[in-house]
Order: sequence, then C-alpha cells, then structure tokens
Amino acid sequence: MIVLIPAYEPDERMRELVDALDTNGFQTVVVDDGSGAAYSPHFAEAARRGATVLRQPRNEGKARALRHGLAYIAERWPGEDVVTADSDGQHRPSDIAAVAAATVGSDALVLGGRSFTGEVPVRSRLGNAVSRWLFRLSGGAVHDTQTGLRGIPAALITDVVAVSGERFAWEMNVLLDFTRRGIPIREVPIETVYLDHNASSHFRPLRDSLDVLRPLLRYVLVSFGSFLLDVALLQLLYAVTGDLLLSAVGARVLSAAVNFTLNRSFVFRDGSSGGVRRQLGRYAALALALLAGGYASMALFVAWGVPVLWAKLLADAAVYTCGFLAQRGYVFRRGEGRRTLGSVEKRVDTAKRA
Repeated sequence: MIVLIPAYEPDERMRELVDALDTNGFQTVVVDDGSGAAYSPHFAEAARRGATVLRQPRNEGKARALRHGLAYIAERWPGEDVVTADSDGQHRPSDIAAVAAATVGSDALVLGGRSFTGEVPVRSRLGNAVSRWLFRLSGGAVHDTQTGLRGIPAALITDVVAVSGERFAWEMNVLLDFTRRGIPIREVPIETVYLDHNASSHFRPLRDSLDVLRPLLRYVLVSFGSFLLDVALLQLLYAVTGDLLLSAVGARVLSAAVNFTLNRSFVFRDGSSGGVRRQLGRYAALALALLAGGYASMALFVAWGVPVLWAKLLADAAVYTCGFLAQRGYVFRRGEGRRTLGSVEKRVDTAKRA
C-alpha cells in the first residue's frame, strides 16, 4: 500500500507523519507543490526518512499534485492501491491505516469520513454541510464530501486521474463522476481533527467553495430552469387548447429540447464526447418514460380536484430524482469502459517535462 501526500509549504508535522507511516510499513510518496526553496529542508528530511519526493516547479494546486503523484505511482508500482492523505497532521496514522485496510480487495473509492463533532471551525462545518446537501441533490449520498483521506484501489487510479477539475474542486468532481458512472463509494469513519482552528489549510473559503460547489450548482440550475420552462409552457398551452394531454406533451417536448442541449453542453460536458444521436435516442426514451409517469400522476391529481399547476408540481417532484439519475448514469455517462494505463503514463511524461 502506498500513501500519497500532496504538500504545499509544510511544517514538521509532515516529517512526523512520514515517520509514522514508515513505522507502519507504508511506502510514502510526497509531492512538493511548488513550495519554494525555504521549504526544501522539510522535503529533504522526508526523503531521508524513506519517502519518494516528487517536485512541481510552481504551485499548481492540490488537484494537479495528486494527479501527478497518482500517475507516477501507476507507472512505478503498477497494481498497487493508494491512500491519499494531507500533510498537516489532520489525518491520524491510525485512520490512514483503517482506510488502507478497507481499500485492499475493494472495488470502491474509500473515503475517510469525519463526523464533525466537537470543536469544528465554523467555515469547515458550514462548507461541508452545504456541499453535502447539494451533493445529495445530485444523487449522491456521502457524509464528508471534502475529505482528503481517500483509498483508491489500483483498478480505479486511471479513472481518478482522468477526472477534470482544479484545486479543491477536483475532489468533489471525482465524487460526482463516480456517482454518475455507478462506481461504488464507501465511507469509513475517522476522527475529526482540526489543528489550530485549521490555520494550516490552504483552502480559500470564498473562491474554493465556489469552485467546489459550481458543478453541483450547474446541475440544480439547469434542472430547475427546465422545470420552470415546462410549467410555464404547460400553463400557456392548457389556457390556449384546454387539452391536458396535448399541453403536457407539447410543454415537455419543448422544455426537453432545451434541457438536452444544456445538459450536454453545460452540465454533463465530460460525457458529451459520445455520439449525439445515441445520447439523443437515450434521452428521448427517458423523456417518454418520464412523460408517461408524470402525466399519469398529474391526471390522477387533477381527477382528485387538484389545480393543474399544483398537480404539475407534485407530479414532477415525484419523477425529478429518477430523471436526473438516469441522465447522469445512462444518457450522458462518460466513455464506455475505463481509460488505459497508457493515458496515465502520458500524464506522467507531461508532468516530468514540466
């Protein structure tokens, strides 16, 4: 098992962590994310204590440091599982060992999930609560979406490296991508540790929070906009024709066309490389199924005396989650099959040239 530690301007706690991991029999890889000459002694000490140290010439963010390290590990130690951990001492060696044990023989991404009990900085508690709620809206069910302690089975390293995104937002993108593609995610409880009120964190509250939440906000925004358009069209067509079925079909066809275009180009763009005809066919089949279910529910509500607007709201609320999950996991899923190791090795070569 290999432990990968991205580090930017570390202190003596990184040395203590490397020592503890070496004692427990882990091979450690540390990525210096452009910390500068002043921090070279910390990395030299880590190397002296047995860690493999990789260097990036300038600070490029946590995402690139992790992708660099994972690509290197996949080339140097093919078939080895990896645990990623932070350098600031907030991940205890015992928790790293627990995540490592859960990763061995697993086909799931393993997260070290904190419970956020005790003294937790307000920005950390609030940030995790908001991202957890929005992640659930996207179909996920992870308690700690921002944990940096993650176990990655060897078979999933190429999938992780291939996920797009920068800095802290990339870790959320991995969860979104895996959830959308049906790759299992498992959580292992770990201790909640914040040293000096998380003063060592390089997380920028406003900018990085927006980066983390942006993918989720895109999902919610497009879905809600399409829903409002569908409601408005239904009301308009029903006022003109007085025919509930014709109005429901017409509104859904027009709003679905807008929804498909935005989902393909804006929301699920990582999965937009597939053939548009295939995706359109899948989307049409899904739309028909949802239309049938939604119309049946709406007609039932109207027959019970519920006004058309409220019947529409109730019916769409029932099918919203099913529709979103189907789009994410079926219509706009990423390329068929996993990427080859060659794509990872290419990333290693690129990182080395940099």
